[in-house]
Amino acid sequence: MDFKPDLDAYFQRIDDTGSREPTLETLNRIIFAHVKTIPFENLDILLGQPISVEPPDIERKLVHNRRGGYCFEQNSLLYEVLLELGYAVQMLSARVRLQRPRSFTPPRTHLFLRVEIEGVSWLADVGVGALSPTCALQLTLDTPQQTPHETRRFVSAGQWQGFDQRAPDAVLFHQVLFGDNWEDVCEFTLEPMHPIDRELGNWFTSAHPESHFRHRLVVARADASGRVTLLNRVLTHRDAGGAAVSRTLDSDDAILQALRDDFGLNFADGTRFNCPGLDG
Repeated sequence: MDFKPDLDAYFQRIDDTGSREPTLETLNRIIFAHVKTIPFENLDILLGQPISVEPPDIERKLVHNRRGGYCFEQNSLLYEVLLELGYAVQMLSARVRLQRPRSFTPPRTHLFLRVEIEGVSWLADVGVGALSPTCALQLTLDTPQQTPHETRRFVSAGQWQGFDQRAPDAVLFHQVLFGDNWEDVCEFTLEPMHPIDRELGNWFTSAHPESHFRHRLVVARADASGRVTLLNRVLTHRDAGGAAVSRTLDSDDAILQALRDDFGLNFADGTRFNCPGLDG
């Protein structure tokens, strides 16, 4: 399918009027604007709606209907935008490792992007929930990288031989610094995610009975210096220093109000989201 994203509508959606030249500066500005304005969310899954990864459907939902989505939607949209702007960009697959020990192997159900700019590889990910990086991360090992929010780095396991060849057991880990501790965000091998793999991963994430997106409500976005998240009924505002203020939303109407006020997501009065996480 030939698809050309509506760049004017996209840039209006993310409230960005800057240069569209395919530079690192432009990429970083787009990423930051995207994660501030297009929230990560799984709400259609809880409403029993199918999740399409066809580019026109994603653009309609996230841009024209002013909704959010998860990695297969968010990073697919960014991929189409960056391609149209003239970037060299590739979809990559990963395993999300947040709060999971390395002894456990999660499914390969995360999509993010590799962008080449003047011979340097950068990774972009606007779809990893409350920890979506707010700028591009250079693909280099063991080097802490400052972002407008948390500090990040990449570390390896196994014997890497540059970023084109690796030993069969070699993997990379994207990590975030919480206090004095580095925590895994995701694990990857630089393996491309082909369209059929994206279809399969999207189906598992949205429809498999054991997918955590079917069991809890998750909404997140960045703001100028911190993060705001809604996990089931707990709404949390976190500042740049990591200090958090949380409150519990005690009614379904309060959830709808928070979605409107904190995330710009408008649902009809009386809308109810169905998942076990809201029942406790």
